[in-house]
Amino acid sequence: MTLLFGLIAIGSSLGVLAYVLLNKPAPAAGEAPAEMQVTLDAWAPLPVTVGTDSAVRRLFVSLGRRVTGKNWATKAQQRLDRAGNPARWDAQRLLALKGAGLLAGGVLGLLFGTKWGGVWTLAAPAALGLAGMMLPDVWVKNMGQHRQEELTRGLPDAIDMMTVCVEAGLGFDSALARVARNLEGPFPEECARVLQEMQIGSSRAQALRALLDRSDVPELRSFVTAIVQSGELGISIADVLREQSHQMRLRRRQRAEEKAQKLQVKLLFPLISCLLPSMFIVILGPAVMQILNFFSKAGG
Repeated sequence: MTLLFGLIAIGSSLGVLAYVLLNKPAPAAGEAPAEMQVTLDAWAPLPVTVGTDSAVRRLFVSLGRRVTGKNWATKAQQRLDRAGNPARWDAQRLLALKGAGLLAGGVLGLLFGTKWGGVWTLAAPAALGLAGMMLPDVWVKNMGQHRQEELTRGLPDAIDMMTVCVEAGLGFDSALARVARNLEGPFPEECARVLQEMQIGSSRAQALRALLDRSDVPELRSFVTAIVQSGELGISIADVLREQSHQMRLRRRQRAEEKAQKLQVKLLFPLISCLLPSMFIVILGPAVMQILNFFSKAGG
């Protein structure tokens, strides 16, 4: 009963904590909603500062800073960039959630540890506290991996559209804008960010190289390298895009064939462990029962 009340209390506390950490203040009078503002604020790395946060958030940010390294904020921002910078998420919020997870996991582990007794009195709080602290990092990393996979899948279609636009007479920047406007997914979002960085003074090569820092997709790296070199060497971008589109389609077909070849190996273990024993029981079961009945009669 004590454990049940403890779990209910922790669940209620986590609900209040999530509201405090994730609550978004309403826009001021005369200010346009965030969805209507096209600025670079959503893409800019946010420093780990406290500002005018609530006392609860300041407490968890302070706790999170004590259990993370000095370079954690930079690494966290890189993970958030690869995850697409989810709305209302920054390094400070992630740091606060790490502190909250550490505290909640420690309290939950203490409840279980006191119930189980023995070595679990210290092991359970340490293990669950560490798990709670690592959970936000694991979540952001998984989001980043999922986004990179979506970027890989959507890259050939986006490059096809860019090729058609450039061959129709549009410039490369206009083709990027067309992709960002008409398609959905991680790559069109990255195209919009590249255009925004170019609008504030960055060159095309700098904006495209910054794109590589936010992604680890080999096909995207090859595409950006080819575009940058074509601009530096004076090669026609239409020819480069046509060749890159062909290469992307070829690589996507090769990945599909590779997954098809791996499917046979992946089906081998379920086949051996699940299907074959059932077949043996159905086929050999009656024979085994008859043999046992024969020996039992012979012995009787």
